[in-house]
Amino acid sequence: MMIRKLVLLILILSNIGCDQVSKGIVRKNISAEQVIGFYNNNFIITKVENTGAALGLGQSLPPISKYILLNVIPLCALILMLSWIGFRNKNIDWQTIGFSFIIGGGLGNLIDRFLYGSVTDFFHIDLGLFKTGIFNMADVSVTVGAILLITHTILAKKTQKTQLK
Repeated sequence: MMIRKLVLLILILSNIGCDQVSKGIVRKNISAEQVIGFYNNNFIITKVENTGAALGLGQSLPPISKYILLNVIPLCALILMLSWIGFRNKNIDWQTIGFSFIIGGGLGNLIDRFLYGSVTDFFHIDLGLFKTGIFNMADVSVTVGAILLITHTILAKKTQKTQLK
């Protein structure tokens, strides 16, 4: 049980660490107007301080609404997820790993909001038809975690249907 909690803590802290280190490098070395393109500008590094949520949503909300929507509600959700994985007595499964990634990524962005008042985003992918907004490693962690949760849910339902036959 203790090893399980240690592994989950390492997963969460690794996601936070990767996010915070990468953002620190960008904050220190990339100016606000600078754009660095790789592979024919398909992969771009630039620095954007995002005071809203994903793709800048919520930037124009009144300050108290914005604080509740972008800080309080996510913190409460992350605490609930952390409690849920902390009190489960199961072995580590993909669902638990998925929640660990979401918690780590969510905390990474909350750290930015609390320390800087905005989230540092810096990476953009442009592969013709496939284009992303500007994102950071915390966003990658949350996305990977969500994919793991969705995959786990689909496979669990498929397994359950097979067992019922």
